[in-house]
Amino acid sequence: MEYSELLELAEKEQKSQKPIRVHCCTSTGCVASNSLGVKDQMDAAVKAAGLEERVQVVGVGCMGFCGRGPIVEVEPAGLQYEKVTPEEAPSIIEALNGGEAKPVLGDRNHPFFSGQLLIVRENSGKIDPEKIGEYIAVGGYQALHHAVYEMSPAEVVAEITKSGLRGRGGAGYPTGLKWATVAKMPPGQKYVICNADEGDPGAFMDRSVLESDPHRILEGMAIAGYAVGATQGYIYVRAEYPLAISRLQKAIQQAKRQGILGSQVFGSGIDFRIDIRVGAGAFVCGEETALIASIDGGRGTPRPRPPYPAVSGLWGEPTLINNVETLANIAPIIKKGSDWFSGIGTEKSKGTKIFSLTGKIRNTGLIEVPMGISLRKIIEDMGGGIPGGVKVKAVQTGGPSGGCIPAEHLDTPVDYESLAQLGSMMGSGGMVVLDENTSMVQVAQFYMEFCRGETCGKCVPCRTGTVQLYQMLTKILNKQATTADIEKMKLLSEMVKATSLCGLGQTAPNPVLSTLRYFPEEYEALLQPEESGRVSGS
Repeated sequence: MEYSELLELAEKEQKSQKPIRVHCCTSTGCVASNSLGVKDQMDAAVKAAGLEERVQVVGVGCMGFCGRGPIVEVEPAGLQYEKVTPEEAPSIIEALNGGEAKPVLGDRNHPFFSGQLLIVRENSGKIDPEKIGEYIAVGGYQALHHAVYEMSPAEVVAEITKSGLRGRGGAGYPTGLKWATVAKMPPGQKYVICNADEGDPGAFMDRSVLESDPHRILEGMAIAGYAVGATQGYIYVRAEYPLAISRLQKAIQQAKRQGILGSQVFGSGIDFRIDIRVGAGAFVCGEETALIASIDGGRGTPRPRPPYPAVSGLWGEPTLINNVETLANIAPIIKKGSDWFSGIGTEKSKGTKIFSLTGKIRNTGLIEVPMGISLRKIIEDMGGGIPGGVKVKAVQTGGPSGGCIPAEHLDTPVDYESLAQLGSMMGSGGMVVLDENTSMVQVAQFYMEFCRGETCGKCVPCRTGTVQLYQMLTKILNKQATTADIEKMKLLSEMVKATSLCGLGQTAPNPVLSTLRYFPEEYEALLQPEESGRVSGS
């Protein structure tokens, strides 16, 4: 496909769209609340009213405000309806002819949206994720064409490096440095892998992006492949995401038919193919060496590093691994420039970050915010605080790898360094709000139970240490522990962090250590009576 053909396809798609578009969320969260039934009823209502030439009902991706789904939006009127049922759905179409819509009318100026800046999610809820024409109509694949025809691979790597983009999978490693390492390896077989093995409790950011804008991921991978000299890409996605897998498969087929993926990308001499590999749901396969072992056909267990995957990865070849959100940032950076991207966020944490805002909070869903925004802005303003006047006790960030940040630190800016200083981490973007009635010891036990069940068992510190930590927490909750048990738990936590083979074990004790640090009185209250008053939060 030539660039002129790409623009012609975009223009053709735009002309085919009806004057009125009724967007209905068809991502997993809303589908669970029967949004497909809502869409079917609106389709039938359009036909019954004879509005086919004027009105188009479009199944779109996630609109973010998941707690209010299913959501329907009418464009260009800018109307938003919340918690729509199939019974109410036809009235939305009838209202276009002067009737009255029955569903609750939402507010696009709601505080939930006030602090958001959409880069990764700019197309989510606005285009049909199953039609490549709609992606192209909003500028899709222009960045890939620009990179292939107007930039050298080295220039692409330099642009990503200059942007300051850091990996959004958890550790925050500089993306440009990782790309440069793979690019400088000798010519030959190289691979690009999209890590879509999202497994944190309460996290659904990657799933939403894959379901809402799959072509954005394919474009990012193709640009990465061109930059580092790879001709084959793999998307490793967990089997629990069937809708994401289905939409990715359709997107890959469509891109191949248009000559965007496969041999001769955009008619150039560049080849890049993408295939999907489905994981069996092991949390440890989110770790890059375990993921590689799984794609290799082996058991998903990590291996010591070095060598790092950038030097020796999939089938022993140089391999670039980035997560979904990282790759979704690539096309906007190439299209708008590194200076634009680096102007967003903080000095060391550039751009935006997607969080799944869940827990004991009024407004739940997905938010994309600039790095540096405060936890208080997210929880109290955007999240609306906790219903019933109950106070916030803590916020858990980073999933099982993160920590619990107490309410007195809610003015902390959300960036990699600030969260780490508090004993937590950015992680992939889970953010669970806990209220004053929550037992922090039970929270620590919950996450340790998760890690105990998800350890691959390869290294002793993680395999046995997580079990012992879980048993110690259970002993405390049963009011059978002493101060000596608490001290043993601290020592064991530090040992597991220092000696585990991969990131699972190295971060598993974080919820324990952070709750001991900030909520020692809750542990003290559960000790045997003669031990009270002797627990230190250090």
